[in-house]
Formats: sequence, structure tokens, C-alpha cells
Amino acid sequence: MTAETSQTLDRGLRVLKLLADTDHGLTVTELSSKLGVNRTVVYRLLATLEQHSLVRRDLGGRARVGLGVLRLGRQVHPLVREAALPALRALAEDVGATAHLTLVDGNEALAVAVVEPTWTDYHVAYRTGFRHPLDKGAAGRAILAGRRPDRDLEDGYVLTRGELEAGACGAAAPLLGVSGIEGSVGVVMLSESVPQKVGPRVVQAAQEVADFLR
Repeated sequence: MTAETSQTLDRGLRVLKLLADTDHGLTVTELSSKLGVNRTVVYRLLATLEQHSLVRRDLGGRARVGLGVLRLGRQVHPLVREAALPALRALAEDVGATAHLTLVDGNEALAVAVVEPTWTDYHVAYRTGFRHPLDKGAAGRAILAGRRPDRDLEDGYVLTRGELEAGACGAAAPLLGVSGIEGSVGVVMLSESVPQKVGPRVVQAAQEVADFLR
């Protein structure tokens, strides 16, 4: 037996998905064509979504995703963090380095989960909530590379040295194939270079997290 659903809610969610898939916004006419409904219905949907700040319209009348979506998106972080912790713990213990899950937040990389190894004499302190530009550090660079994996991810991971902290090396791999989430799993360590085994192990951990989130 098929569950009863709300046609209006379904259309509103479809509007948000269509707008999320475009960088330049959509007009009422374009939305009407894509949804297969008349313009009056689209106007009503947009007016309702605008009241909740989920949609905004620019001076040219094109509808775009609103800032209210960001507030909803932040609530996803705790769920993703909990899903990633087992893989991060195993990664930190296996390679003896601080492991982290990093997600995109606006134009920055945001560490939402950090796990430190329990058996090492010393390790890099890396706190949850740490932010940095996407083009700095292994975590951010891996996220950017994940947008073009065929071109920028020959080995499946990114290595950096000294970009965020002097003397620290990083390795990170992007979360691939997870709808609506851009992020990476990585490690940071005090070392002249990243041991060869670390990169593939980071890729494995990223795959584990991605599989759980799909």
C-alpha cells in the first residue's frame, strides 16, 4: 500500500532541489516548465519558501536558494560526525596520527570531528570547529579535488606539508558519491613526510564514511 503524500510539499522540495542544482538561479517560467505545473502554482510555492528564507529572488526575478537552507544544513553536521567517528578512531589508531572529518561551510573547510590516537608519545592538536580556506591544507584541497576526481585525484588522496602549521604534514581523501555533502577524511602529523601507507589508508577511511552516508 502506497503511503499518502503531500503534493504541495513534494513540489516545494522539488523546487529546492532544482535551485540547488544551478548556480545562476531559475525563473518562474523555467521552474514551471521543469515541474510541469502552471506559473501560478510556482508563484505560490516560491512565496511560501521565501517566507521561511529557503528561497530568495534577485533583482532580475530569478529564484535562488536562500540562507535559511544554511541553517538547516548546519544541523546535518552532528549526524555526519556521529557516522564518521568509528572510521576516524580506527584511522587514528592505525596510523598514529590525528584523524579528522572536514566539511564545506560556505567558502571554508570546517573540521566537524577530530579523533587523536591513544598510543603515541605526541601528536598534532587539531580541534573541532577549526576553519581554514578550501585551497589550504590537505582537507580543503581534497574537497576541491573531489569536484574533479578524474583530473585531480590520480592516487585518490592529497598530500600537503606546512600549509596550516609549520612542520605538520597532512593527507586527506574526499567523500565521493554522497549526495548533498562535500567533505574529506584526513590525518595530520608532525613529520618530514607522510609515510607511504597513510594515503591508501585515508582513502579507505573516506570510503567507509561515504558508504555509511549514502
